[in-house]
Amino acid sequence: MLAVELVRIRRQSTRLATSRAQLQSVMMQVNEAFSVRKIEGSIRASTSVMKDVNSLIRLPELTGTMRELSMELVKAGIIEEMLDDTLPAEQELDMDEEVEGEVDKVLGEIMAGKLQKTGEVPSAPLTEPEPEPEQMEDEAGLEDMRQRLAILKS
Repeated sequence: MLAVELVRIRRQSTRLATSRAQLQSVMMQVNEAFSVRKIEGSIRASTSVMKDVNSLIRLPELTGTMRELSMELVKAGIIEEMLDDTLPAEQELDMDEEVEGEVDKVLGEIMAGKLQKTGEVPSAPLTEPEPEPEQMEDEAGLEDMRQRLAILKS
């Protein structure tokens, strides 16, 4: 009798485990159905938003704007290349020194009265230097670039 009872208990235990597994499976299916419903609602909402956005954007106008932007970017690239070609790195360093000299001159002129009170004299000359042949070549190069730019604009 004891053996029969043990067999019954094992069968009930197996049935209970099977029932528990089936209940968990049903619970996961219900959760999946709820998740699918949420996704469906989100897709519907995004579809209506996309319709609204599509009605606001006019594709031919957007295409024209993008073409104009592309042309402007190409022009800017060409201008940058021309500037890089005409102003090598060495000349940029020379320009920096020239700019610093000009700044020193202007500060010397402005501060002339104040420095005389303290007894110091500005070290930079207050007269304009004569243009060098290199500067004349730079001006010719700038004029050439202006002509190229005018051609690009037209």
